[in-house]
Amino acid sequence: MSEMRIVSVTSLNMYVKSKLEDDFLLRNLYVKGEISNFKGTYASGHLYFSLKDENACVQAVMFSGSAKSLAFRPENGMKVIVRCRVSLYEKTGGYQIYCDEMLPDGIGELYLAYQQLKDKLEKEGLFDPSRKKPLPRYPMRIGVVTSGSGAARRDIENIISRRFPIAKIIIAPVLVQGDEAPPQIIEAINRFNAKKAADVLIVGRGGGSIEDLWAFNSEGVARAIAASNIPVVSAVGHETDFTIADFVADLRAPTPSAAAELCVPDCDELKRNIALMVSQCKRALYSFVDAQTAKLALLTQKPCLVSMDYYVLDRRARLSMTEKALDDCFGGYIKDTKNKFELCTTRLEAYSPLKILENGFSVVKKNGGVVRSVSQISQCDEIEVRFYDGSAVCRVEKTEKI
Repeated sequence: MSEMRIVSVTSLNMYVKSKLEDDFLLRNLYVKGEISNFKGTYASGHLYFSLKDENACVQAVMFSGSAKSLAFRPENGMKVIVRCRVSLYEKTGGYQIYCDEMLPDGIGELYLAYQQLKDKLEKEGLFDPSRKKPLPRYPMRIGVVTSGSGAARRDIENIISRRFPIAKIIIAPVLVQGDEAPPQIIEAINRFNAKKAADVLIVGRGGGSIEDLWAFNSEGVARAIAASNIPVVSAVGHETDFTIADFVADLRAPTPSAAAELCVPDCDELKRNIALMVSQCKRALYSFVDAQTAKLALLTQKPCLVSMDYYVLDRRARLSMTEKALDDCFGGYIKDTKNKFELCTTRLEAYSPLKILENGFSVVKKNGGVVRSVSQISQCDEIEVRFYDGSAVCRVEKTEKI
């Protein structure tokens, strides 16, 4: 018992940890498995999860320095291959693997990142056709965000200069490949918008591998395009290449050359259309003049225009007819009115008191008042008798009622 060596738990764990870390095979190995118990990203940026297969499971951690380099987001159920080292966590005594790199198993890392970002932005509505802005019909300022020395720039300049030479081309030279490309592309798009320096923007580059085109799969570039007040045409790669920028842009062109053709009209075609419209206007004008000339010819054949005497005589005859009609109308009216007046006068005279007196009647008055009854007078009363041609003063000798 005296020779027994007793160690602490800490010492034991440290010893086992050193054995694991000293093993050359466990310092740098690749492990394949399915992610489970993924804890998400902590405030520290570290990733904690488990790797499992059909028969076993191992704890894993990926520190923030390595996690920042991931182009995709790990998820539960995702099969991955990790480059790691094996060690032991002293506090729990459990061994775990420390991951330095992580790759999707069976699918490219960049392609997976592309799909994840595409799904994310689509759910946010950034691909919705309703938010796409129409391109101006006749843009006078065309902004181009591309490499300053690439073939894409030359193709765009040549086509625009040939199709619509009056347009001004404003080049914003940027890197289109590598880690420094996305910030430059974003800054160029934002600068065009801040200065309102273009009517339409072409953003793109020539073709290449998914790695070459990766700057246009950047989330920052996609959001800058979506936020642009200036309509954006994406022109990335060849016809078969699609990037996130293509889905977010207001219009996707299969190539930079196609983008230039989509942005500006063909000047020669415009000239032909204008010539056609001028010809149509001339024909319409000549037809109108011919029709008015024919009408004028008909008018000049009218008698009133051929001879002014005819016009005066015609108007004079009409005036005479009008005068006669007025005389007939008012003459009859006056005659009828006069007859009515005379009839009324005759009727009034028939009811006149004087007319009644002419028929042998008389009016008796006493003290200035008219005597209507024999009871109003008495014997010896003095009365006045009025006839149609004079009056007489009489004294009542006798009264008698009927």
